[in-house]
Amino acid sequence: MKVIVCSSYEMVSVKAAQIVRSHVREKPDSVFGLATGGTPLRMYDLLAEDHRLNGTSYQKAVSFNLDEYVGLNRSHPNSYHYYMQSHFFSKVDLLPANRFVPDGLASDLQEECEQYEKQIKDEGGIDLQILGLGENGHIGFNEPGTSFKKGTHVTTLTNDTRKANARFFKNQREVPHYAITMGLNTIIQAKKIVLLAAGRKKAKAVKRMITGPVTESFPASILQTHSDVTILIDKEASFENIKEEK
Repeated sequence: MKVIVCSSYEMVSVKAAQIVRSHVREKPDSVFGLATGGTPLRMYDLLAEDHRLNGTSYQKAVSFNLDEYVGLNRSHPNSYHYYMQSHFFSKVDLLPANRFVPDGLASDLQEECEQYEKQIKDEGGIDLQILGLGENGHIGFNEPGTSFKKGTHVTTLTNDTRKANARFFKNQREVPHYAITMGLNTIIQAKKIVLLAAGRKKAKAVKRMITGPVTESFPASILQTHSDVTILIDKEASFENIKEEK
């Protein structure tokens, strides 16, 4: 596990964008696992700017999003379909046929999960997975207690997660109770993983993720078992004895 403490959230985003850009340039048909939420926003801005100015192409690439709320249609401003379209898909040349986001309105959610898992396997798995980190240790929407053996599945969101995400809604009551998420077993099979975390609220989770026991009670701890993980954090999310990189 490689841990890089950046001087600011901006530099976390710059380094994350550099990794994605380098990956797609070296392997144009890369399969990306993409995250949503507040932390990756600036990374997507930088990738869109690079595409516009430098022509970095995603035409041969494929993307799979980590998760989607159950019950929100694609045009809902808080759906992850909408998020991805607004912040990334509409700004680069990634083909619509190569963009995969779980369908939270599927009539059979279990079948949707199984089909999503199959689509990932049919593409040869994830080459580069981008992750954020929840304060309770969740990655994707894999909440504490989720089995490390889980594939894509429907999960019940904890009150802590719904409270943290309420800032994107009018109030917490509007935050869905369920979501479809890639499972921990799916995530850990990615060839390379990059996790972004920023802000003082994430410091305890970062420390536990890196130095704590590997346990299903703290899902992100599974990353300790992966051979190619890069953790990008800013100063506020850091703790003692991690070398700072300017």
